Amino acid sequence: MHDRDQEIILRPIGIVRSPREEAIDDFWGGVESVIELDPAQFTEDVTAGLRDFSHVDVIFFMNRVDPARIETTARHPRNNPDWPKVGIFAQRAKGRPNRLGVTNCQLISVEGLRITVRGLDAIDGTPVVDLKPYMLEFGPRGEVKQPEWSHVLMKEYFLG
Repeated sequence: MHDRDQEIILRPIGIVRSPREEAIDDFWGGVESVIELDPAQFTEDVTAGLRDFSHVDVIFFMNRVDPARIETTARHPRNNPDWPKVGIFAQRAKGRPNRLGVTNCQLISVEGLRITVRGLDAIDGTPVVDLKPYMLEFGPRGEVKQPEWSHVLMKEYFLG
């Protein structure tokens, strides 16, 4: 067996409680969500020190994406023919091979096993796989570049 053939089993650490029940493409910036950590796995001290951070990276499993809709070839982002065909690894679409999402969110509050964030683009009931505090040192090193179409695509994504 090659390492790439190894099956990975993840257990959710919690669940997203969000006012959004559909994966709509834009306007996630003002969305406040609560991540409810699993009390069967954790006690409240699991979040000790987290409130000292302003942002958190949330890794989640997009469980409502139909596995038949996983992208394995190039396509136009959002099916817009004005944008170039690019592979799934050159975009952040939900039809990813492992259906994992990662979003950097503003941390609003930590109350025991309830973590409130703003700007999480995960719908209500989404399993959370992990949380990590955002640290500047994990941000980009060097110049950041991206194609023009991606700026246009993201123009309203995180508006409130």
